[in-house]
Amino acid sequence: MWRGAATRVPRGACLGHCGGVPTKYCHRRGVAAVSANPAAGLMDQPARIAVWGLAPSQEVTLRALAVDGRGRFFDSCAHYQADPQGKVDLSREPSQGGDYTGVEPMGLLWSLSPAAMEKPYRRLEPGPVKTPIRVELSVHQGYSPPATLPGRILARTTMERWLTLSEVRRIRLKEGAVRGSLFLPPGNGPFPGVIDMFDDEGGLVEFRSSLLATHGFAALSLPYFNFEDLPKVMEDFHLEYFQEAARFLLHHPKVKGPGVGVVGTGKGAELACSMMTFLPEVVAAVCISGCSSITASSLHYGKLTLPGLCFNMSKIRISEDGVFDIYEALDDPKDPANSHCRIPIEKAEGHFLFVVGEDDRHWKSSLYAEIAIESLRQHGKDNFTLLSYPGAGHRINPAFSPVCPIALDLVLGVPILGGGQSKAHAYAQEHSWGKILEFLRFHLR
Repeated sequence: MWRGAATRVPRGACLGHCGGVPTKYCHRRGVAAVSANPAAGLMDQPARIAVWGLAPSQEVTLRALAVDGRGRFFDSCAHYQADPQGKVDLSREPSQGGDYTGVEPMGLLWSLSPAAMEKPYRRLEPGPVKTPIRVELSVHQGYSPPATLPGRILARTTMERWLTLSEVRRIRLKEGAVRGSLFLPPGNGPFPGVIDMFDDEGGLVEFRSSLLATHGFAALSLPYFNFEDLPKVMEDFHLEYFQEAARFLLHHPKVKGPGVGVVGTGKGAELACSMMTFLPEVVAAVCISGCSSITASSLHYGKLTLPGLCFNMSKIRISEDGVFDIYEALDDPKDPANSHCRIPIEKAEGHFLFVVGEDDRHWKSSLYAEIAIESLRQHGKDNFTLLSYPGAGHRINPAFSPVCPIALDLVLGVPILGGGQSKAHAYAQEHSWGKILEFLRFHLR
């Protein structure tokens, strides 16, 4: 099922939703209540949000308010009309306006964005993975647009979104040159091993690794610069560092072989492709919004050196509100003059899952996936699956993560256009996360 498949995922495909709402509703008018079921659950799992005790056809605004790990406020809102029984069930009722429209059971969560008092373009950054993100849900009289004073409050409740299970073990790693965090599922194992890497902002990013551990993977969150004694800025890369991480994971008593998987986003996806190409320890790679060539910094492995494509600063466009559009800035990997930067992906013996958004404005990830797949096909290989999402942007995170089409780059300190339409990107995150887990289970079994 995974061999040579290329899928352009339709936006409207049904995913299904679990959870329930209280079976007995309070029908006394003027005594409204709101619930989330489950009230405490994993970040990548759906919750059923419902309101009852309203007047028939009553117009209300539902709001969500969350605080991230840096103490910053994020909020969202949507307009609903109660049914004849005075109920609003987000899994059935469409939003009439606000931050999204239509039937979106988890819309209040994926549409969270910086509150009016916060600086714009910040991503919601979770705190320690053992601390949940608390979201306050409130119901207000009438329709109130985003960033305005809401009407009288009718009901409120709090839900918790956890990044991991309490039984998951988190081990800070300082093994040889390798740094990071290892997350181990509960139980004796052994478990399939996965290395997890993010983009070119550096540092230790743990939320995806912690979620992978809840799904039965021994997950290593691997930083590669700007963390502890690693280089402070992105320099040339030596693949030996990543091979040492893969070997550490394979030799861990809780990890089963014969190989490990890699999940990477952006620069991390580029490194995941390189690991699959050159390292025998890696047998499956999930490449999210990556490039088919080395970019910016050179990659070294033994006597081999692949130089990086350059960014042409003159091709960066800046909007009137200061947002940087770098879509055209990277040198063209299809130019024969840049062929020496290409990752020779056809050498890989393992399996690839390419995940791309067709509205990625960070760079041309759809084109880069096509280049990689063409190279594999030209060499008679079908060891790939492509998930291509119309309307999705650059950073495709796990299911129900807040959508952030413009994000402040933590290194450059400027907002970068990532692209994507909110509903389409939210769908891509929900659908691809399930497929990523399925892919890893299949090839690391």
